Amino acid sequence: MTAVTTPPTALETGVDEPEVTRRSRTATVVLFVLLGVGLLVCAVLAAGAGQLAIPAAEVIGSVLHRLGLGGAEVASHPNGESALWTIRFPRVAMALLVGAALATAGALMQGVFGNPLAEPGVAGVSSGAALAACAVIVFGWSFLGPWTTAALAFAGGLVATLVVYFLSRSGGRTEVVTLILTGVAVNAVAGAGIALLTFLGDTQAREQIVFWQLGSLNGTRWPYVAIVAPLVVVGVLLATTFSRRLDLLALGERPARHLGVDVERLRITTIVVVALLTAAAVAFAGIISFVGLVVPHVIRMAVGPGHRVLVPASALGGAILLLGADLVARTGVDYADLPIGMLTALVGGPFFLYLIRRTRRSAGGWA
Repeated sequence: MTAVTTPPTALETGVDEPEVTRRSRTATVVLFVLLGVGLLVCAVLAAGAGQLAIPAAEVIGSVLHRLGLGGAEVASHPNGESALWTIRFPRVAMALLVGAALATAGALMQGVFGNPLAEPGVAGVSSGAALAACAVIVFGWSFLGPWTTAALAFAGGLVATLVVYFLSRSGGRTEVVTLILTGVAVNAVAGAGIALLTFLGDTQAREQIVFWQLGSLNGTRWPYVAIVAPLVVVGVLLATTFSRRLDLLALGERPARHLGVDVERLRITTIVVVALLTAAAVAFAGIISFVGLVVPHVIRMAVGPGHRVLVPASALGGAILLLGADLVARTGVDYADLPIGMLTALVGGPFFLYLIRRTRRSAGGWA
């Protein structure tokens, strides 16, 4: 007679599954509450800080007044209301959108490539999008009106992403070292292309190209926000629909296929969404590196690798990080606007080195 075995009960294993589930749910709720509160606080502080300081109470009152919910216009300075709605709020909105786009793109790339080192900047996506945007600047293309830069940046980012993806595949899997080296090569080629465009462009074009390379939110206006916002919203919403399939892909390609996931289709559609998000970020802000590397990894350390939580939490975390970085860029040096890409690289570079060392220790060397 064949013995029938039954799985151990929660009492036998000493694990109370409902209690574990409750703890995970509580941690998730706490995380989103903290991110939401942090986002609101950072937005109010960023809107009020600057050469013309506006108290937080007046910032909130101005918003409520515009929404017809009471409040009052800025009274501490005659130009305060104009400064808020013409300069500060568009820049805050753009920081939120760009940070959310880059962090979401990073979470998707790390999920679809299966390693924590993938990021739009490292993989060359940002450089490919910036190269296309710089071509628009130098050659004066405007065949799509105000959408020309964003559309060509999307195409450039998509091409760069596809090149990195196909060249980093080997034996049915994506090699970490190949991914990084391919990204380095794509960055080098894109950098050479940007240098050539800089040589071909006039003085004004060269100044704009320098802006793309350094990254900045200076000069943001509401029309720019209106172009970026729908791209980011659509990209983030599409990213959330990939959550379950990315979780299954984390089990391995073969188990994912057995569970009904079309792996290649998932990878291609994810790559398109990454290119869309990266193009939206690069179109008016230039190259801002490492946001997509740092934020998803920190969120993953806090609540685990599940993409149902990771993707929206990364969007909020990226928005907060870029808001903070832009606040430092505007106020760190008197009468100067520091390049925001420089600030994110100062944080992200050492963090990237830490991830490389951690990956080597966990894998016993490069894969």
